[in-house]
Amino acid sequence: MDNTRRDFIKTSVLAAGALTFGLPGKAKAVSEYPYVLPSLLYSFNALEPHIDALTMEIHHDKHHKTYIDKLNAALEKFPDYQTKGLQDLFEQISLLPDELKVAVRNHGGGHWNHSFFWQLLSPENTLPSATLIDAFNKSFGSMDQLKAAMSKSGLSVFGSGWVWLIVTAEKELKIVTTSNQNNPLMRDAVDKGTPILAIDVWEHAYYLKYQNKRNEYLDGIWNVINWKRVSELYF
Repeated sequence: MDNTRRDFIKTSVLAAGALTFGLPGKAKAVSEYPYVLPSLLYSFNALEPHIDALTMEIHHDKHHKTYIDKLNAALEKFPDYQTKGLQDLFEQISLLPDELKVAVRNHGGGHWNHSFFWQLLSPENTLPSATLIDAFNKSFGSMDQLKAAMSKSGLSVFGSGWVWLIVTAEKELKIVTTSNQNNPLMRDAVDKGTPILAIDVWEHAYYLKYQNKRNEYLDGIWNVINWKRVSELYF
């Protein structure tokens, strides 16, 4: 991959505003205020049997939309921050007014995290690039060991949160977890880095089908990971 391509991908992920979703001509940047719900690139039932249609519909149309509505409502009171992208708000989160800080962490995080998550799922059978597989082998021993380690980390999250695969400032792959809607892009994150893969372990992501069996959800989700997209995000 040449340096221009690497820089483009890095900027796209870190800025978040370059991440767009939906059909061509209808896509809207994740970080553009007022925020809107991004369209999925697949139907609600496309990920069955691993993620059921009703869960996808509620997760996308209800939970994600609620984060967006509450983020817009919070920013309505702070016009000076409306032109800043979500990435800028994440980087400044500890400096924001208290009321806005809570909204950006919970609802801005919820919007960014879910927008990122949707593009990492696919009904198609995809494979990581040779470059990414090589990175998995060097960092974790194998792709199967990466999956096992991420699933184990997902199970370790107490309550609600996310498990991430990030690229650190040292260009190393690292598995990290965050609580609630925090993410590794936030200024006060314990483990900062650029996400290339994320798995939602909030109960609303799996409870209708798996009930309290988070382990079964984590086993199943590997069947619908969009490795092509993960490979594009790796640099």
